Amino acid sequence: MGSNREILENLFRTGGIDLVRGPIFDQSPAPLPDDLGFSKVEGMLLGLVIGETLGMTTEGWTPEKRRTTYGEIRDYLPPPHGEEPIALTSDDLQLAFCTVEQMLVDGAFRPERVADHFLHRHIFGRGFTVRRFLANRRSGLPWYQCGPKSSRNGALVRIAAMVIPHLKNPTSELWVDTALSAMITHNDAASTASCLALVHILWSLFGMDEAPDPPWWLERYVSVARQLEGETKYRVRSGKFVDYEGPVWRFVEQRVWEAYGNGLTVLQACSQWHSGAELIETVPSLIYILMCHGAQSEEAVVRAVNDTEDNDTIAAMVGAAMGALYGTGCFPAHWVKNLPQHPTHQEGETVFGLLASVRKMWWE
Repeated sequence: MGSNREILENLFRTGGIDLVRGPIFDQSPAPLPDDLGFSKVEGMLLGLVIGETLGMTTEGWTPEKRRTTYGEIRDYLPPPHGEEPIALTSDDLQLAFCTVEQMLVDGAFRPERVADHFLHRHIFGRGFTVRRFLANRRSGLPWYQCGPKSSRNGALVRIAAMVIPHLKNPTSELWVDTALSAMITHNDAASTASCLALVHILWSLFGMDEAPDPPWWLERYVSVARQLEGETKYRVRSGKFVDYEGPVWRFVEQRVWEAYGNGLTVLQACSQWHSGAELIETVPSLIYILMCHGAQSEEAVVRAVNDTEDNDTIAAMVGAAMGALYGTGCFPAHWVKNLPQHPTHQEGETVFGLLASVRKMWWE
């Protein structure tokens, strides 16, 4: 089908991708600092695993139930039902590292190859959206027609990996690859716009030495997502804002800023919009935690783990952001030492082995 850009432009022309063609696709990302250390890339990917693993045991619990059962969680919990720690990774985290594996094989992001790698790997704990994608691909549909329209947060968890092939030579192809990667499993405007906004944030964090001012997190998300999501209509499932109908970016812009201005804690704010797996719940929770605790890497992850419902996903993204900003050293040493070694649930390279391969191919 040609280059990734040709594929994406054709999808825009034919309506095959649920997304507005914003100006970001013609803009190169900011150059990375000459003294950027690989620790930030490593920290971003390890942060995904750390946050996911800290939250996975109590995923979907209310903060009240979690607190009653465990108190405040600040370390990995024993796995439930006698499972091995290796099992404590979601389908979305497995797909994140499957993406890395396939990009290492191909030397770049090839969307059809990644889609087929997802199909041929045994993914544990597959959610509804991933199951629909796999069924569509098995039926013979082309990869770009297999992702269902889903406004859940699964694509966000794996999207950080898209920065990797662009570390040496950052161009606007970063945004092209991100859009195509997101739509493999979730062909939805809010999902793909949020993925592009998150990658933009992560890339910007590579160039920072300290946490940005709190409003930056909100402004950066909205400035990217608004141009791509457009005037969509999503609803909040429960909580204070059930009457809202509109784009995710506008809900985030209005309600996150309001909560911050009112000095709400993370728990108070996230309880207002129900911090579940829908993007209209996940994204405001993510941005609010980063606004409140972006200067406190450990506390940011701990708040995501304890004060949200879809805590594994939100903590994974908070962890990725903190790792991209501060590097691996921002995490307690025991978090790094004790994290799962095989996030794809397959024998072979460990997460540290994959990181070594990434460093060799796209850094050294």
